[in-house]
Amino acid sequence: MVILGTKSEAPKTRGPVDSRGYRIFRVVNTVVLIGVVVVTLFPFLNIVARSLSEEAYIIAGKVSIVPRGFDLTAYKLLMSDALFWTNYRNTVVYTVVATLISIVLTTCYAYVLSKPQLKGRSFLVGVALFTMFFSGGLIPNYVLVTSLGMKNTIWAVVIPNAISVFNLLVMKAFFESLPTELEEAAAVDGLNTYGILLRIVLPLSKAIIATMVLFYAVSFWNSWFTAFLYLDQQDLLPVTVYLRNLIAGATSPESTAANADKVQAAATLQAVTIVLTTLPILAVYPFVQRYFVSGVLLGAVKG
Repeated sequence: MVILGTKSEAPKTRGPVDSRGYRIFRVVNTVVLIGVVVVTLFPFLNIVARSLSEEAYIIAGKVSIVPRGFDLTAYKLLMSDALFWTNYRNTVVYTVVATLISIVLTTCYAYVLSKPQLKGRSFLVGVALFTMFFSGGLIPNYVLVTSLGMKNTIWAVVIPNAISVFNLLVMKAFFESLPTELEEAAAVDGLNTYGILLRIVLPLSKAIIATMVLFYAVSFWNSWFTAFLYLDQQDLLPVTVYLRNLIAGATSPESTAANADKVQAAATLQAVTIVLTTLPILAVYPFVQRYFVSGVLLGAVKG
């Protein structure tokens, strides 16, 4: 006898998302990521706590992530130093100028390398990769920069490291992932190479450009050795060299004897300087974070 209106139901099977193994993986993954976050945040929270603590507690090693003996004297002392603000302004100028130059050069170079029909493309890629693994050395670079008259100028800081080969290869991979039909259609409409780059390619590349801006800005903001090597005048130094000199001076016996009032708060001053030099990057990052993730993923589509 056939019963109408009834359907045989297939047994339900749990997908991989509902499986016990996947739930265990999520729990373990969450615990591991929380541990990574804690390990990553602890040094910064410790620096912030030290910048707000009294010197005696810092020397005694009693400051972890909670300030002890809340004190803003170090902030007042550092902010009253005109040289600190001069060096801070220099860092902002160097970072902005260097990032703009690097983005322009990297974008143009990567766009050229993304064209398989370009004659000599393999040679240009090889030149970039060669500089990634080999360099002329410290002394030849110093002689070159000095002979070009760039010593004690902004160009000694922004020109030598204008192109990062890693960033170049990421942008090249992104440009290669763009549909060639878009550029062909633009060429049919009468656009030349520069018009295609400015009006078609760059508007589609906001994510990768924002990612490269972040990479370059952080690199130039944190850089100190190039300025330390090529700049001799105190009013030209970036704030990272100011921090380096502060730490080096606080640990030298001569500085301790000559500047007892400042060295008394040396540990706190170092923490305050680190906090003030880190804040701009922390403030900018949330606005480019969404571009950062998508840009890296898009740039890794093709090798």
